[in-house]
Amino acid sequence: MTSIPENLINLASKSPNVKAAVVCADQKSILNAINESIKLNLINPILIGKKNNIHKISEEIDFDISKIEIINTESEIDSAEISCELAKENKIKIIIKGNLHTDILMKSYLKKDKGLLEGKRLSHIWHMTSDVLQKPLFITDGALNVSPRIDIKLHILKNVIEFTYKTGLARPKVAILSGTEDPIESMPSSVEAKELMERAKNENINAYVHGPLAFDNAISPEAAAIKNISNEVAGKADILLVPNLETGNALSKIMVYFMGACAAGFIVGGKVPVVVTSRADSSASRIASIAASVIAAQ
Repeated sequence: MTSIPENLINLASKSPNVKAAVVCADQKSILNAINESIKLNLINPILIGKKNNIHKISEEIDFDISKIEIINTESEIDSAEISCELAKENKIKIIIKGNLHTDILMKSYLKKDKGLLEGKRLSHIWHMTSDVLQKPLFITDGALNVSPRIDIKLHILKNVIEFTYKTGLARPKVAILSGTEDPIESMPSSVEAKELMERAKNENINAYVHGPLAFDNAISPEAAAIKNISNEVAGKADILLVPNLETGNALSKIMVYFMGACAAGFIVGGKVPVVVTSRADSSASRIASIAASVIAAQ
């Protein structure tokens, strides 16, 4: 059974009961996760959505919501708009997606009048843990930016490094993934990886950044040694910066379904982090995602 990473819970507990907006909360899986998150002192939620449905589902799962604020809405768009207004007015520190499509929520989040964008590019981070792994592995971006340009990848890089600082990594090791460890013209992602590495060095980003690296060379010391790849990142990566969404999405789901990994996923880069779990995610993944967003909000 997938377990919730203790490192996330312990770190999130340093800022207990963070105010959170739960958008379209009328869903059993999300209310179960909210209930457990309250028991762990992670959040103090505001439930937004169809009030009657929220009460009905809460009774079914034995979740006492008598002391929780509920904002009644009849549509997904209204729920999303209200959550973003609450963020704008500094009444919440995180947004948690419930029973609605991510694009509806993010469309509201991106509106200029909400003032939630702070000069950065939004990006998604996976915090992956598994009994097979020696340490957490961060994957970005596997859920938001589909095929980012180099300048966008630099934003993605800075976002994930900023979050890893908050988890205690003073100087994270970042592998910029491609299908090879050598930049070759026939594989554009490898050429971009080298350029991104050079940009990171020119900006004196406080992280070890190397690319291109193939997956095996990034995470396996043995594979790196066999190929005579010697640098601060090879075989020891904390962060995998993927070339496109398909790569990150597939990699994270392979880890979940083949390795029993717990995937904590959230969006950063704006005024408040956004938890955007999938309907297929486990309860552990949902709670871990909430814990990670609490850390990101610190």
